Amino acid sequence: MFLVSLATFLYGFLCLLIIPLILIQKGKGSMGLGNMGGTNQMLFGSSGGQDIFQKITWMFCGILLAGALLLSLAKAQYAGSTVRSFTIKKEVAAPIVSPALDSSMSESQEA
Repeated sequence: MFLVSLATFLYGFLCLLIIPLILIQKGKGSMGLGNMGGTNQMLFGSSGGQDIFQKITWMFCGILLAGALLLSLAKAQYAGSTVRSFTIKKEVAAPIVSPALDSSMSESQEA
């Protein structure tokens, strides 16, 4: 359980680390309708490649996605998830026999 708590802390720290990493990157120009002019700019900027901040951001986002999946599996295993422990039990009710019907049935059987 300690490892799950540690992984949850590291996951939250990674989330907080990605925010300034994205904000520190420089813009790539206008990507929307403002780019309809005569400029010839590629999707990843005029250089076409990725700088170190973009590579680190992609790596951290991949770790973030994999971490979300692994944490959900780990917490389901350790916490006893309701999805895994939920079972439908079928109960069969016994037939209800009223005393009045029971006595009339025994009288009809005696005759």
